[in-house]
Amino acid sequence: MTVSLDSPVRVAAGERRQRLRRMATRSFGFLGRMARNPLTAIGGGIVLLLLIVAVFAPWIAPYHPLVQDLNNTLQPPDATHWFGTDEFGRDIFSRLVYGSRITLYIVLLVSITVGPLGLLLGVTAGYFGGKIDTVLMRVTDIFISFPSLVLALAFVAALGPGLEHVVIAIAITAWPPIARLARAETLSLRQADFISAVRLQGASSARVLWRHIVPLCLPSVIIRITMNMAGIILTAAGLGFLGLGAQPPQPEWGAMISSGRTYMMECWWVVTIPGLAILINSLAFNFLGDGLRDILDPRSE
Repeated sequence: MTVSLDSPVRVAAGERRQRLRRMATRSFGFLGRMARNPLTAIGGGIVLLLLIVAVFAPWIAPYHPLVQDLNNTLQPPDATHWFGTDEFGRDIFSRLVYGSRITLYIVLLVSITVGPLGLLLGVTAGYFGGKIDTVLMRVTDIFISFPSLVLALAFVAALGPGLEHVVIAIAITAWPPIARLARAETLSLRQADFISAVRLQGASSARVLWRHIVPLCLPSVIIRITMNMAGIILTAAGLGFLGLGAQPPQPEWGAMISSGRTYMMECWWVVTIPGLAILINSLAFNFLGDGLRDILDPRSE
């Protein structure tokens, strides 16, 4: 009698252990495939380092990023200030470390906004077609017809300078490519045999989209979002350089370049080091996106 009562519990526990083993195996396999690609490993390592630096910024930065020391203005890199100081005597390394938080804040907020929005509009247009497809794609074409930086400038000019307005402006300009990609994927899937079989079983359109089409579109959308992160960093830095992004004295990388450009001929580190930070992290997201495309795209196997 005891065995019969305990056996369902043991079976459930065994199934949970098997699921955990399968999840661990897939995770290690995914990480192993990333590690075998040198550029992907480098990109993932830099992105991971950026996350660590942003999370532990108060413990990594040796100085406060906003405190001025006018006795140490424009000091070259040395043992005390690894990346030198700016025109107000602020430690550039500390400002870069805290600036990583602003960069990741913009990248993450824009990504979690444009991903679901572009995916929803794309699969809706591709699945239903007709007038819905025409209206949604014409709106998408209007946004795509403008250069993203110019359109972001227009929205920030209308909304006013500020970090939150930068996020909104970049999000508004970043969703159309994702919607086009999701639509193309949906058009290739909606006539598939398994989709027709699901419809014959009485599944609603919402169920077909949510349970069958969206999961198949996700890998391509994730890859596109990852590769878009480099563009988001560059656009945010461009808006910061123009004075429309994070406002002084916030240590945003584009604003750091803007404030230091007056001294760039005599004090190269004021502009070069924030520029290298933008360049390296943009390349890292591109490398990571390329690797994810090779890993997640079933046609690459």
